[in-house]
Amino acid sequence: MGDGDLCEELVADCRMRMATDMFAHTWDAVVLAALAEGALRRRSLRARIGGISDKALTEAVHRLVGNGLVERRFFPQAPPRVDYALTDLGRSFADGPMRALGVWVTEHGDELFEAQERLSAS
Repeated sequence: MGDGDLCEELVADCRMRMATDMFAHTWDAVVLAALAEGALRRRSLRARIGGISDKALTEAVHRLVGNGLVERRFFPQAPPRVDYALTDLGRSFADGPMRALGVWVTEHGDELFEAQERLSAS
């Protein structure tokens, strides 16, 4: 795969950077993992995650919807209902890179932790 396959003219426009930005926000991957088992209402999503503020959840959902990974589904009933669910793109991200990262950290997490400990001890 050549450089042209991943990047535009400028490195700042690199698709790899765009993809790795998906892991830059702490709560985004957590929200995606929480939605991996199916659609949830906001209250249920927040309860499943635990420890997330309402503001952080709002920001994460907004980013994920904007990136096409999550969809907001409105149901006009009494009372109105809103669910959040993974899109096909979101499912491919959760089942692909997120799962691969989970496997990697399971296999190498101790090594990573030990390296960080060595650095902090020096």
